Amino acid sequence: MVQSMGLGSGFKLPGSSMSVWRMGYGAMQLAGRDGNKLVWGRPRDVDEAIAVLREAVANGVNHIDTSDFYGPHVTNQIIRKALKPYPEGLVIVTKVSARRGENGEWIPAMSREGLTTAVHENLQNLGLDVLDVVNLRVMFNAHHLEEGSIEEQVTTLAELQQKGLIKHIGLSHAMRAQIAEARRIVPIVCVQNQYNLAHRGDDALVAELAAEGIAYVPYFPLGGFSPLQSDALTNAAKRMEATPMQVALAWLLQRSPNILVIPGTSSVAHLRENLQAAQLEIPADVLAELDGIAASVAVN
Repeated sequence: MVQSMGLGSGFKLPGSSMSVWRMGYGAMQLAGRDGNKLVWGRPRDVDEAIAVLREAVANGVNHIDTSDFYGPHVTNQIIRKALKPYPEGLVIVTKVSARRGENGEWIPAMSREGLTTAVHENLQNLGLDVLDVVNLRVMFNAHHLEEGSIEEQVTTLAELQQKGLIKHIGLSHAMRAQIAEARRIVPIVCVQNQYNLAHRGDDALVAELAAEGIAYVPYFPLGGFSPLQSDALTNAAKRMEATPMQVALAWLLQRSPNILVIPGTSSVAHLRENLQAAQLEIPADVLAELDGIAASVAVN
């Protein structure tokens, strides 16, 4: 049975004074949708979007993931309207390296000028003087991981950090070699890649980062725009008297102590469901069944 509200254990970002609960919130879905343009424009109900953010913080969430290319600009402006003055201890993590075209397309913006502009836009739209964490999203390919040096991009963020505009730096959509390259330039506090019950290509990386005290933050923890569908997951949820998505989130939290989850939603009711997942304890036999989902997907 799903228990009372709670946000699991805490995690301290390496080399920082920032501690966050491992159950956070991803703000991407607060932006609207215009036809086939995903994460585009204002939401249909701005008041509900504001209510979601305030409900998250009221329930103890102190880790919000966002980016100024959500909307674009919309999500950060809603965060500012809903939460500023920001509560003490709230950590806002943003991403840079992309911009949006007129048709909603995701366009790489990894030049020194593009990254610098993105940092300033995030500061302006969030109403901040310094950003807590900026993730460089590696955009050699918008949809798939791709090799390539990120020395120039990480160096640019490190210089902005030295100017006092960024406290800490992370990576998103990054390969192991790129993570190693970045860490030779500047300390990396988190890595954000696609990872969930069905997509476990980063299993070894999760363990390596855990050994270094670096946070691993799965994006699309529930499958993204195509939610996870699995008989094993459905059956596990029935046994535990929870929803499949709650079990998928609980699995991530039990997978490794350095995993921080950031499920997104534009609904207060759905937010509450997601937060309750932090209180689920998955029995060993159910964990074994869930661990088989990835193997089944690989075979199929």
